[in-house]
Amino acid sequence: DVQLQASGGGLVQAGGSLRLACVASGFTSGDYATGWFRQAPGKAREGVACVADSIGSSFVAPSVEGRFTIFRDNAKNTLYLQMHNLKPEDTAVYYCAARVVNCMVVTQEISWGRGTLVTVSS
Repeated sequence: DVQLQASGGGLVQAGGSLRLACVASGFTSGDYATGWFRQAPGKAREGVACVADSIGSSFVAPSVEGRFTIFRDNAKNTLYLQMHNLKPEDTAVYYCAARVVNCMVVTQEISWGRGTLVTVSS
């Protein structure tokens, strides 16, 4: 089983930057990805960015492409989400996720870490 510990959220002004980190422990077998999802108040949880576990290819949602970057440090078992030019609409609880099959789809297979709140003020 895999355990995920996310950190790095906070309050930032529009146009600012934040970096989220997710430390993973445990093991998953299968053709999965690890990534970040977010859930804004009153909205459904949505995929933001993911990295395929085996080949390392990445996907970034169109809504954040060009502003967010996902990358990992395998030596530290840590996944990062670098966020630039943040907008008020990026305000959400961000969740680290493992056992992701499709970065744009929430499935019951996903293992979730505890969320970290990102608040972007205008």
